[in-house]
Amino acid sequence: MHVKTFRGSDVQAALARVKAELGEDAIILNTKTVRSGSGKGCEITAAIDPRSSAGSKGKGGSSSRDGAGSPQQLDENPADWACEWRHIKDQLMALVKPQLNMDDLSPRQRVAIKYLEREEVDMQVLLRVFLDLKANPERPILPVLESVAPCYGFESKKWLQKFHIFAGPHGVGKTLSLIRLALREKQARPKARICVVAADQGQGKGRLVLRHYADLSGLAFREAGSAEEMQEVLKESSKFDLIFIDLPGLSGSATLSEHLTDLGLTDNREMAAHLVLAPYFSASQYAQIAKRYACTLLQSLIWTKLDEACSFGALLNMARLTELPVSALSFGPGLKNSIAPAQSDMLWRLIFKHTLPGHQAEQAA
Repeated sequence: MHVKTFRGSDVQAALARVKAELGEDAIILNTKTVRSGSGKGCEITAAIDPRSSAGSKGKGGSSSRDGAGSPQQLDENPADWACEWRHIKDQLMALVKPQLNMDDLSPRQRVAIKYLEREEVDMQVLLRVFLDLKANPERPILPVLESVAPCYGFESKKWLQKFHIFAGPHGVGKTLSLIRLALREKQARPKARICVVAADQGQGKGRLVLRHYADLSGLAFREAGSAEEMQEVLKESSKFDLIFIDLPGLSGSATLSEHLTDLGLTDNREMAAHLVLAPYFSASQYAQIAKRYACTLLQSLIWTKLDEACSFGALLNMARLTELPVSALSFGPGLKNSIAPAQSDMLWRLIFKHTLPGHQAEQAA
């Protein structure tokens, strides 16, 4: 099977390149949005069996057809293609793994890769790390890992957007992460005007928790579970320096992009969404989360409940799936000193030594 990646300004442009080079028999294996200096685009990984392609040409160059004589639709059921592609990748990784000759690496590099494997880092990350290290056996592993999971700490002097939207599955700690970061900003900038917004339509206790801590901390509080209420918040946004929005977990087959559109929160330079996650979901759950929460506003990952995890390979795996930086690390039950803007050294101490950011601060003191 011949596999190749194509890029275009949008899905139609990339698909046109696939069909032009591989023909109508090409199988779409994966589609994702990519960012570059020129803006956003679409990347499609496609494959074709040379034998089937030759067979089609031998029959007059016609594309393969079903029993009724209609052309097969490449994108008829994206979910089926995604499932099939995951199976293909698993099989490819199973074939590739025995071929990784660890003797090509230095002893220190081999130990690091074996450790990452025990931390449940997926094979695609390990393969990427192996190939980078093999090209330069003297290269330290941390710069390679930083290219997989970069850190861009959540601080207002770095994150210049006014609106910060906290999204993620039910029960991962979105509301507490929002409160912790809002209090941290209030402590750093006492005169800052900060508003916290509950967008859960009154369905969960997070709204009550958010209101309670807003009242205690001198933060403004608003409820906006509908598009009309959110528009009212947008209209008075000039009153505030920062606005933190707490979204409920998605229900059914809904996507983050759809939910934001329903609330009237469209693509805007003043807005950034952050995906809040806990490190104990399964690999298939993370893949589904990455798919449902992918949208243009999503800018970073926030990891919570780190003190409850027994391994941290998920931090690397999800960074690869989403291609997003880590912005904050949250740990412990309290509100004080329980969240930290992400830094690379914090992340690597967490993964390689299981040292929480709070313990690192205590040791430094």
